Amino acid sequence: METIEEQQSQEKHNHNHDHDHEHGKMPIVLYFIGLALAVIALFLNEDYQLMRNILFSIATISAGYHVIVLEGLGETIENSKNQKKFMPNSHILMGLAAIGASLMGNFWEGTLLILIFSGAHFLEDYAEGRSKREITKLLEMNPTTARLILPDGSTKNVDVSELKVGDQLQVLNGDQVPIDGVILSGSTSIDESSINGESIPKEKYKGDGVFGSTINGTGSFTMKVTKENEDTVFSKILQLVNQNQDNQTKAASIIQKFEPKYVTVVLIAIPLFMLLAPFLLDWTWSQSVYRGLVLLVAASPCALAAATVSATLSTTSNLAKKGVLSKGSSYLSQLADTQAIAFDKTGTLTKGKPEVTNYYFADSVNEENMIDIVVALEKESNHPLADAILRKFEQKNKLTIEVENQIGKGLTGDYKGRNYRIGKPTSFDDVSDEYSRLNNEWSSEGKTVVYVAVDEAVIGLIALMDVPSEHAKETIDYFREQGIHTTLITGDSEMTGKAVAKQLGIDEVIANVMPEDKSRIIDEQKEKYGVVTMVGDGVNDAPALVNADVGIAMGDGTDVAVEVSDLVLMQNDLSKLVQSHNISTKMNRVIWQNVIFSMAVVAFLVVVSFLGLTDIAISVIIHEGSTLVVILNGLRLLRSNSKPIKN
Repeated sequence: METIEEQQSQEKHNHNHDHDHEHGKMPIVLYFIGLALAVIALFLNEDYQLMRNILFSIATISAGYHVIVLEGLGETIENSKNQKKFMPNSHILMGLAAIGASLMGNFWEGTLLILIFSGAHFLEDYAEGRSKREITKLLEMNPTTARLILPDGSTKNVDVSELKVGDQLQVLNGDQVPIDGVILSGSTSIDESSINGESIPKEKYKGDGVFGSTINGTGSFTMKVTKENEDTVFSKILQLVNQNQDNQTKAASIIQKFEPKYVTVVLIAIPLFMLLAPFLLDWTWSQSVYRGLVLLVAASPCALAAATVSATLSTTSNLAKKGVLSKGSSYLSQLADTQAIAFDKTGTLTKGKPEVTNYYFADSVNEENMIDIVVALEKESNHPLADAILRKFEQKNKLTIEVENQIGKGLTGDYKGRNYRIGKPTSFDDVSDEYSRLNNEWSSEGKTVVYVAVDEAVIGLIALMDVPSEHAKETIDYFREQGIHTTLITGDSEMTGKAVAKQLGIDEVIANVMPEDKSRIIDEQKEKYGVVTMVGDGVNDAPALVNADVGIAMGDGTDVAVEVSDLVLMQNDLSKLVQSHNISTKMNRVIWQNVIFSMAVVAFLVVVSFLGLTDIAISVIIHEGSTLVVILNGLRLLRSNSKPIKN
């Protein structure tokens, strides 16, 4: 198994290699050299016909070298080996068409075909982005050092990779937990959002497990290492992201699925036509070859090459204006074909931070005075629940209370000779039935409940919950109306997950999930439903986002989630997801219109070419006209509006 350092080095190597290969400037430079030579040749008069033809030939080779030779021939060989059958692409067909046009003396038409095809190809590459999804931020989050406790009780900073199972470590307040282990002494609260995605820190005591990469709160503790560095939960997240990236292939677009079959038919049909025509139609061999080359040019899918480019560029631009960033048109096509969509809970379907939803104080208590005391206590706390309580309640009279934050008990302070405490229900004894009933009722709704007590007698309680975000309900309703299965995948408890799912109308809930489980669940959903989309915002969502057919990150989520996703919803606005699906569906429809029209034009040209009613020049003119039509049809998506989401 690779160490983290080896993975880091390999990732850097792969990134550099991919960057050089995918984003090299040479293909673009060669294309523009070819374009410049073609323009120069057009301005030469007929007295320099030989020079014109030479310039057109060089322009064809220069502009088409990368697309026709390297990618056309190279990818055909590679795909054929992988599929164990002949898998040609239209790059080869376009190259043969250009050669055929030149052999017939129509050098300009051959060059024009290559310029159009290569130009469309580079535009599509630009639209796709084609950058390998990185995990740089994920690697940066991986702990690198730890405080090792030596036999004499002193501590020494060591590299995490040197730690062994059984080693004892010291973790101070604010430290990053260096590796997975168990607490030996001390107590604290730990932010485990990098592992489970939950925004509320978990209180930890002796015997509790801790995870590497999580952030320690105000307490300090000693711990024993229970896992080697490469076996920690966070390392498994890293390994899963790497593995899923390696296994992931670019989703086949409509054209990509159709292209090999079409090209194979043409490559077989044209030579057969040339061989049989002299016998069946009483043509001379020169007529047969000439007419076969005319047919080859007629059958070249110029409009088909542009069928997706304008549509995908327009869709990408339209969504960008609406606050959705797409890393490739193929992902938009997959989004339109989605059959199941899975959501993370915290920060995706919910706002990501708790809010006070209910509170109750005994009739015998002066509520205004009690709120003043609660606010005074919570002002001295840095717990997320404190922020929620302070946002909800406003102090009428400013009080100053010396507060002690006791791990396991909560906040406690004395005021006017009485002790006040705010803590979790399990830290109180002899609670009346009224408060127990409300606690059970609110807890069953997925809410976190704290008791408020005077001299250890409970006199009130406050319920808090990470509530659904704006548009969450309407978004789930939209996908259910489309017949798309919805799933909530959360690291939170089953009770909380089901409570949120019930509010939103989600079909399925999978709770208490670790990051490696999320990736496995996506695999299961793919097998069960087909095309699966995952929406998330945290580090723990990264393996699932990469593994899904379409990974969608919330724009305010972690850098890791944004980097490995295929689409990003800015401003954490779920209504953008509905717009994306709606416009992507329209995009697929327009692409099909373009494909059908393009093939109809090809069929028409083949028929008239076969009947001798056209020549190479007319074929090229009709080709360009049909290309213009499909481009204009695709540009309609620039102004396409999605189905409005209800408010």
